Amino acid sequence: MYYVYILECRDQTLYAGITTDLDRRLAEHNGSQLGAKYTSVRRPVQLVFAKEYADRSSAAKEEARIKKLTRADKIKLIKKT
Repeated sequence: MYYVYILECRDQTLYAGITTDLDRRLAEHNGSQLGAKYTSVRRPVQLVFAKEYADRSSAAKEEARIKKLTRADKIKLIKKT
């Protein structure tokens, strides 16, 4: 199982990513050097959206689509869940 997720950073920016383990990845973003550089200076971050996918290909396509969305469209996506 793969997950596409969106994090809200301390500065209210949004970050999208993909993982197989949401809990581990959130912990990495919040307190490890394994988190993204983008989130490392915007801690703490919180999970605001996650969706499950059966395979990496589908998840990667959705992540790419989300990253192209405007902030307003990402917020709409988050509020739908």
